[in-house]
Amino acid sequence: MLNDDTPIEFSEEDVVRLHWWLLQKVRLLSSPGTPLAEKFEIIRWVFTDPDRDTKPFSFVNCLHVVSCSPLSELPFIGSLDPEELRDWLRVRLRRWLEATISTYPKWVQEAVMANPNWVADCLAKNPQWLNEEVKRHSERNDLFS
Repeated sequence: MLNDDTPIEFSEEDVVRLHWWLLQKVRLLSSPGTPLAEKFEIIRWVFTDPDRDTKPFSFVNCLHVVSCSPLSELPFIGSLDPEELRDWLRVRLRRWLEATISTYPKWVQEAVMANPNWVADCLAKNPQWLNEEVKRHSERNDLFS
């Protein structure tokens, strides 16, 4: 058993794999079954403040490591333009979000699309927030409860 003071050693290959694992999370945006809270978390990571793009494990840094490292699981493809990828994702995001929220009541769909930042903030604080709101709303409107 490791104590909290024992440093964990990662090989360079392990670090490249971690960058690749993080990038693969972006694929979850297209899946209707991905929880809305997780989608918003990924969106915030991809579209973060430009000052954070140079930080370790940022979306931009992950793209660079995975596309340029000889240790990457991908064949060498050279440097990618993160803005091109962000633009490609931006075009599809509305459709992907709508696919996820289509199972919610109409009032939830409208609230999410009208104010996605507020909903994302609430979900960041409590990933079950939306489900709790739906349950509370349905209980209030139920004549038999």
